[in-house]
Amino acid sequence: MNPKIPAFFRTLGSTGLRCHPLGFGCYRIAEGVTEHEASLQNYLDRGGNLIDTSTNYTDGQSEKLVGKLLTTTPCHKSIVVTKAGYIQGQNMALAQDRLFPEVVKYGEGLWHCIHPDFLETQLSASCQRLQQDRIDIFLLHNPEYFLSHRAHQRALNNQDHDEFYQRISRAFRFLEDQTKKGTIGWYGISSNHYGLPSHDPTMTSIQRCLSQAQQISPDHHFRVVQLPLNLYENGCALEPNNDGLSSIDFCRQEGLGVLINRPLNAFFNNQMIRLADFVPPGKHLTELAKLDSLVRPLREAEQLFVNQFKAPLLSGFDSGFADLILQIVPQVRTVAHWDWVIEKHLAPPLQRWLEDCRRNYQGVDFWKQWEEQFFQIIRDVLEKIERYLLSQQQEVSDQIRTLLEKSGYPQSRASLSQIAMSLLLNLDGVSCVLNGMRRMGYVNDALGATDLPQVDSRSILLEFSQMC
Repeated sequence: MNPKIPAFFRTLGSTGLRCHPLGFGCYRIAEGVTEHEASLQNYLDRGGNLIDTSTNYTDGQSEKLVGKLLTTTPCHKSIVVTKAGYIQGQNMALAQDRLFPEVVKYGEGLWHCIHPDFLETQLSASCQRLQQDRIDIFLLHNPEYFLSHRAHQRALNNQDHDEFYQRISRAFRFLEDQTKKGTIGWYGISSNHYGLPSHDPTMTSIQRCLSQAQQISPDHHFRVVQLPLNLYENGCALEPNNDGLSSIDFCRQEGLGVLINRPLNAFFNNQMIRLADFVPPGKHLTELAKLDSLVRPLREAEQLFVNQFKAPLLSGFDSGFADLILQIVPQVRTVAHWDWVIEKHLAPPLQRWLEDCRRNYQGVDFWKQWEEQFFQIIRDVLEKIERYLLSQQQEVSDQIRTLLEKSGYPQSRASLSQIAMSLLLNLDGVSCVLNGMRRMGYVNDALGATDLPQVDSRSILLEFSQMC
């Protein structure tokens, strides 16, 4: 073993790579955000070495940030995982121009494709943004969109499943060629449907995916899978859907590396539950920050715009984006609902107003400076409101902690998020747990999960699921 690699690092299946038990998830990470850059740098400085991103995360800005930091971090010290398949943002314009084969038009603004022609463009773009000639691990990103889309139209049959795995096979052949060229090291699939029961027609079978790779070559490079796993969504640990074995047990048997995503964001009973503490466990919330104070920086920036240009804001001289936020937030129920509200009700009118302003003030120095500051303020305000909404969920977090103790987890002063991640780390077959760490505090909290004592995670997960 390389003496420079810490002993607690884990083998990533049979790839020969060794990784930190906790990986840096880059969903919602973007170039140009100082806190995101500082958090990733902190993770790397503290010994972390696995970075997970995707071509569609913040429309390519996530990969750009990773690429920027990798220029100052020796490549041999990091493992970069990226994914492709989604057609959104700039990829939508590309797909409409190129007319790629086998595109799944899932919904307005959301298409999907794993055809080699499309994957080739994505791999090239990823290398450019990451500033790398080689991607360590390249994953197909949620190919089950094909099955879900068909299932919305009619009942699925054997021919649908055959076509699904044929599409995966064509993608694998392309990826095998790329390993021979040295463009990628290993490949695999990230799927949200690995943990579904066998009778679910949209379940993604790791066993059948592996079979496709084995038919291409006995020396295939399909060696990594990524899947969701948390306290509530535990199918990948408990559901025997691969020849009688759970997903992670089958992967351990076959030498496949397992990357866990969404360890803290659980979807249960049609809502998202955040497995984290927002105030010290057992304590009640003090008076919440007034919403008006949260949006004050935004209001001040808008007033500066009015003073400079003598022009109306989003809804008039006296009503801007800050006022729209104040109207909507009291009606928001959950953080998941908040994300939807931003996408459907906040982003569109803001984009239209900004486009009008760009046409009117293009070339004005004050406008360029103001717009850059305005975007930073918007990001800060939206994240503060997200924390505001999350803080109201501590009662649920306390209930989860109680359920965990009843399920056999020993009383602990660790944060709920550390406990939730530690449970996954204690499952045999798990290579790395990915956690979104866009804030410095998230990095510090996540890395503390490795210090918690070992427990019988499987039995605790089983007991917990029976109580829910």
